[in-house]
Amino acid sequence: MTRLSGKRTLITGGTSGIGFETAKQFLNEGARVIVTGNNPDSIEKAKSEFGSEVVVLKADSASVEAQQALANSVKDHYGQLDVAFLNAGISVWQPIENWTEEAFDRSFAVNVKGPYFLVQALLPVFANPASVVLNTSVNAHVGVANSTVYGATKAAFLNLSKTLSAELFPRGVRVNAVSPGPVATPLYDKLGIPDAYREQVDKDIVAGIPLGRFGSPAEVAKAVVYLASDESAWTIGSEIVVDGGRTLNI
Repeated sequence: MTRLSGKRTLITGGTSGIGFETAKQFLNEGARVIVTGNNPDSIEKAKSEFGSEVVVLKADSASVEAQQALANSVKDHYGQLDVAFLNAGISVWQPIENWTEEAFDRSFAVNVKGPYFLVQALLPVFANPASVVLNTSVNAHVGVANSTVYGATKAAFLNLSKTLSAELFPRGVRVNAVSPGPVATPLYDKLGIPDAYREQVDKDIVAGIPLGRFGSPAEVAKAVVYLASDESAWTIGSEIVVDGGRTLNI
């Protein structure tokens, strides 16, 4: 029996990486799926791979206006929404002296402000009950050099799983979080690490993971499926850490 049969779902940042894999698993579980992306190449690739099964929309996660437009599109397509996986995000790592106000604001806009106002825009669209899953990060918990801004955005986003739960539960909306450790995705590829140092950086990261490898998008997606499904009906304001034991080494 499929766990998401007939559920109307939205996945932001669903044209690559964890979002793309989650969309595939949602489909396998019987869900109807809308995904968003902002990169023209990944959007076209997603359209090609998903075909007519999935609605693929362009949306800038940093734009509050775009979040309202997205909510309107979801309402027009579904009427109501059962599941939202807020996955879109950027990961910029650099020393504190390299940060500019513009870059700082961009990271918070994509990782915190946009998703927050998407939830606001979706309030009239959410079914009762509904499930919202936030994709945060173990960097909300660990202190890693050069991750100051990224870690701060993820800590803020993780906190929303609790504060929004307290506010939205009376409306029938459950909010939970999944926090991946290092996962082999295009997001990781965009960290800006020079190729000459990439192999060593990979080794250093893996050395801090007890399971001795990077995670896969599929492993994170399985946790999202659980939080999206009715199996987690008694799970509210919680966090599932999927990190191969990374946080054991804090």
